[in-house]
Formats: sequence, structure tokens, C-alpha cells
Amino acid sequence: MSDPEIAPEIAFGRDTRVLSPFALAQDAWTYSVDAWQRSVLFLDALEQRSARYHEHAAKSAPHVLKFACELLVDGRKLPKPVNYGLVRIVPSEDDKPDKYKRPFVIVDPRAGHGPGIGGFKPQSEIGVALKARHPCYFIGFLPDPVPGQTIGDIAEAEAVFLEHVINLHPDADGKPAVIGNCQAGWAVMMLAAERPDLFGPLILAGSPLSYWAGVPKQNPMRYTAGVLGGSWLTALLGDAGNGKFDGAWLVSNFENLNPANTLWTKHYNLYSKIDSEAPRYLDFEQWWGGHVLLNSGEMQFITDELFVGNKLSSAELTSSNGTRLDLRNIRSPIVVFCSKADNITPPPQALDWILDLYDSVDDIRAHGQTIVYSVHESIGHLGIFVSGSVAKKEHDEFASNIDLIDALPPGLYKAVMTPKDGADPSANLIGGDYLVRFEARSLEDIRALGDNSVEDDREFAAVARLSQINLGLYRTFLQPWVKMWANESTAEWMRRLHPLRMQYEIFSDANPLLKPLLSNVEFVQENRQPVPEGNILWQAQERWSKWLIDGLDAYRDVRDNAMEAWFHAFYGSPLLQALVGLRASSDIPRHRPGADPAHLALVGEKIADLKNRMSEGGPREAVIRALIYVRMPDGVVDERGFNLLRRMREEAGKGVSLATFKQILREQFLMLLLDERRAIDTIPIMLARNPDLASRMKGKFDRMIELVGVHSKAALTRLTEIEEIFENEDTRISPSKQTGVGPSEATSRAPKHH
Repeated sequence: MSDPEIAPEIAFGRDTRVLSPFALAQDAWTYSVDAWQRSVLFLDALEQRSARYHEHAAKSAPHVLKFACELLVDGRKLPKPVNYGLVRIVPSEDDKPDKYKRPFVIVDPRAGHGPGIGGFKPQSEIGVALKARHPCYFIGFLPDPVPGQTIGDIAEAEAVFLEHVINLHPDADGKPAVIGNCQAGWAVMMLAAERPDLFGPLILAGSPLSYWAGVPKQNPMRYTAGVLGGSWLTALLGDAGNGKFDGAWLVSNFENLNPANTLWTKHYNLYSKIDSEAPRYLDFEQWWGGHVLLNSGEMQFITDELFVGNKLSSAELTSSNGTRLDLRNIRSPIVVFCSKADNITPPPQALDWILDLYDSVDDIRAHGQTIVYSVHESIGHLGIFVSGSVAKKEHDEFASNIDLIDALPPGLYKAVMTPKDGADPSANLIGGDYLVRFEARSLEDIRALGDNSVEDDREFAAVARLSQINLGLYRTFLQPWVKMWANESTAEWMRRLHPLRMQYEIFSDANPLLKPLLSNVEFVQENRQPVPEGNILWQAQERWSKWLIDGLDAYRDVRDNAMEAWFHAFYGSPLLQALVGLRASSDIPRHRPGADPAHLALVGEKIADLKNRMSEGGPREAVIRALIYVRMPDGVVDERGFNLLRRMREEAGKGVSLATFKQILREQFLMLLLDERRAIDTIPIMLARNPDLASRMKGKFDRMIELVGVHSKAALTRLTEIEEIFENEDTRISPSKQTGVGPSEATSRAPKHH
């Protein structure tokens, strides 16, 4: 017989415990006390959230920046006024900027939330830029748009902001590095295509640029427009809002992607960690709930031309002055930072614009472009901007190596970061906590992350055509009726009754039902009795929470799979495609920009010029060419080598600016691509022009090879070849010094290496 003091076995998942009735009763009592106290503190946190929401909304310029700032340019006072502004981040005494370093400009996304996410924490994009002693600026916006402002007007305002920053830093060694978060990424890319002269390196963090792209069963958000019948609903909401689109609807779209987190996880996380989680929760919710408005025309442009039309990466957009916006016109390096766990901007949407624009890496080089990408394995969309670990690693390393990125030869690279080894003799040449390498990649590496088939593109093209039809029907038959009854009063009530705003009203101190429940907050805080984690009912609660999350995730998967299947069945129909004007299946549904004859002519002239100047330059150019030649088979550039090259630049003379140094690096790289044999054979000629400088430069060459090494048989063969050239040059006495012959005759006697 069993002991009467022992209760029946209680099992929870894999954990099995045997409790006496007394122990079970004790667990029930401590759990009930804790649950009551947690509930009071949880409701108090929600009330604080509501209070902060109303306080934040009442500000004339609400933001969540954690840094002191001062307004420099008010966009409302420009010839074409907009609700944007340029502010300077005021550094602390410990972060006093170096006037010779390029400024950083952080542009926040206007995607339904207010500004400030780029400086939401001390360890943030702004924080790492200040830590690296760069002057830092921020482009934010106000909650209400200026009536009539357009996306084009905003682009013109941002151009004014960047011109102002450039004028403030005449001694800076390079144009501003611009960080575009999420939707700010496509905005700065559009401006950079129109005004490439304003930009240094561009860093795009979680920015969608190729809106149709994705991976089946993984990226359901791209099907939303098709399921809704196109952009007519955007027009309806804008008209009902009396000419303004409520950003809360955009936030609702984001929350709808993960119902488990929206409906349960984020609030349960607060409840289960109520003694420590409230400050972080309240800070984030202040930004997440800071909904802003857009003009209906702005939102319609974004939906029609970008989200549905997907016209950015196909060069089908034009600026307000009629300039065609071709991203191939951007002259600055482009750094794309994305994540495989990002369900809003997955890697294909962040990177497939490269496949739309270029046929090969050589095509990228022909356009003089440098593209770097980094793919995180696990961080979510918001973590790209908010996570302290991301700021400490990726953003910190991008900021520390911004000059290296700016000087990279044209091509496609992947940024790879490995922890810094303090015992490494080259550790003093590593700026941050990680060694950054830029490894050459091909377009196949981009395709491997996810690429649409022709059938996929045809279906999305059908969505774009049907969207235009439905929008035309709405504007013809419904829009006049909607505008007839819409006014500012009804629009305001519609915004206040939005579910995302109602939650702040329900849990505010204006709710009379909430006050009695919060009367014991101080008593609970003074007499807090948290339940032990070993409590059997607490474990049951945790298990139940997991079951609920699993159930909501299963619902999400069923919903998303059904939506995707319906999308393919409907828009993949040959009948529908024919009805919307897509003809035979052999037609290419996706427009791709063709080659520009003017650009081809310019490339031809550049090639001829580089070939004619193959033997020009001195020891500095010769050693840089030799370094590139040796390292080309490995396809890797890292910061240690660049820092040595930078010191080489400094030793070469004060007159060599970063822009000149960058031009030298690129030209030597391109000369090797054009005629590798001739480029190497002319190195002795270049070394002979200044033997003393050549000796110092060759020392730097040896030091760099010693530190970074060579990792392939081809690179080792090339190193042996270069060393033979240097040895021959060392044993040769300059003819001009020996016989007094002129430079041209000395050049003709320089030995050739075959």
C-alpha cells in the first residue's frame, strides 16, 4: 500500500514530482499570493504605459532618443515644407568627435512609429558612431505631415540636410556615412541615385528594396497586397482619414505577422518577469505605440510604386524633377545588413535588387559599385535597430571600418566577423572586438538566399495589374461617396477607436474600473513575495503558456499557408493573367533596366584611360598594385591590411586625402582586371621613380603579408613572383644616379619580369 502522506504523482511535461498534501497546499498558497501581487503590478505597468503614451503624444516633437540633441534645420521652413528635421547629437565629454572623421547621419523609418529607434539605447547606432568619435546627426519627423507634402519633397529636404552636414565639416575625410533603417533605407537609396555627390557609405539596416522577393512558406507578408486586391484599401483608409493615413494600420500589419507575440508572449513576458521587465517594456512600448500619420498621397505612392509595383529595383521611378532613379548611379559603397529571422524584411527583399540590376559581378564593377552584405542568423526585424548585442557587434564594426568600406574596390562582398584574439600579434591593427573580413562573393550567393522564379514574378505582376484596375474602380465609384462624408472629426474618431489606441484608453487612469485594482500597488511593492521557480503551479503556468504559444503559432502557420496557396491558385491562373494584360507565358513579366549607351561609352573611355596610364605612378601605386595582385586569389580584404595601407598613405605625404587614396586603390584594382600581365610587368618602372620611398613601401608590403598571410596556392605563387620583382629591383642601382641619364631612359632600362 502507498503511504497515506504521499499525494498522487503530478506530472508536467518531463518533470515529475511527488508532493504531500501539505506541500501542495503550501505551493497553492504561495502561488496565489504571488499571482495576486503580479496581477496588481502588471496592471500598474499597463497604466504607466498608457500614461506615458498620452504624455508622449502631447509633445510637439515626440521621440525616444536617449541622447541630447539640438535642431539645426526645420523642414517646415524649407521652400517645399515637410515635417522632417535635422538635429545634431550633442556628444558627451567622453565622446568628443574628431573633426577629421566623416560625420554619421542616421535616418529613422516613418513606418507608423515615431522617430528615435536609431538612438533608442545608449548602445545603439548613434552610440557606436559617437564611440568611434564621429560627429553624429539624426533625421527625424513630426507626428503630423505638412499638408500636400510628397515623397519627392521629403527627398529634396533630406538633400538639404546632407548639404548642411557637409558644409559643417569641411575638414572631414570623406562624405557623410548615412544609415537608413527599414523604410528609411529605400528613401536614402532613391536620393543617392539622384544625388550621388552627397553620400559616403550607405548602411541599410533591415531595408526592403525588392518587394516581390521571398522564400515560399517563409515570407507571407509579400502576399498581403494580393489577398486584399491591391492598393484600393490604402486609398479608402486615406480618404476616410480626411486625406491622412493612420500609421497604426501599418503597425497592425507588423503585429499580425506574429499573433502569438501580439496576443500573448510580450504581455506574458512582462507578467512573468514583473519585478525586472517593466522598465524595458515601457521604454519599447513608448516607441511602438507612438503612431504617426502620413498624407494619403505619400502612402499611396509607397504602396503603388514600391510595395505592389516593385519599381525601385527596375529603375522605373522618377524624381520630382523627372530624373530616372537608377540605383546603378550610386557611387558610394552600399552596406546591406539583414537577418534570416526577420519576417518583415527577409534577406531576399533586402538583397535581390542586386539580381534585378546586374548580370554579374563584373557588371557591378563596370558601374564602379561596391556592395557589402551581412546576414544575421537569428535576430528579428526590430532587433536590427534595437538589440544591444547587434549594436555592439555589427553596427560597431561597420562604424569602426567605415573608411575601409569606402575604399574597397568595386565588387560584391560579404562581411564576416570573428572574435578578436588578444594574443594575435596583429591585434593592435583591429579597431573593435571583432576582426572584420570582406570576402568576395558572386550573384549565386545572393540567389542561394532566395530568388523568385519567372512564374512567381508573373503572379506578382498580375497583382500589380489587378491593383490598378481595382484602384480605378474605387476612385470612379466609391471615392466620391467616401470623401463626401469624411471630415476631420470623423477621421479623428476613427483614429481614436483603432484597436491599437483603444488599449491605451482601457488601461488608463481615466478608466474607473481600474482605480480600485491599483489602490494596493504601494502595499504590494513593500510586501512583495515572489513565488519560487520550483513551485508546482508556477511550472504548470509556464507549461500552459508554452502550449498557448504553440497553438497560436500553429494557427499562424495554417493561416499563412492557406493564404499563400490561395495566392498562387488565383494569381497563377492563366485566365486571370490574360484578363489583366499578361500575354503568352514566354513574355517576361518583370521589367529589367537595360544597358545605358551613355554609361557604356563612359566605361569604354575609362578603360582606354586606365590602359594608357598603366605604367604611371610611383612606388606607392606599385606596392598597392602588388598587394592587390597577391591577395586577389583569396578574395578577402580585412581591416588589418587596410590599416597598414592607411599608414602607408600617411607616410606617403600629407597631401594624400582619403578620396585620393581610395581612387588609387580602385584604379590599381581595375588595371589588374583589365590587363593583369601588363600591370605586373610595369611595377619595376614605377618602383624606379623613387628608390627611397620604394624601400619603405616594400617594408610595409612584407609586414602586411606577414600579418594577413596568403591562403591559397595561387596566392603563394603570386607572392613568389612579386618577391622576385622586388629582389631584382633591390639589386639594381638607379640608372639616373649611376650615369646621369634622364627619367625616360632610366625607365626604358627597367627590367621586365616574364
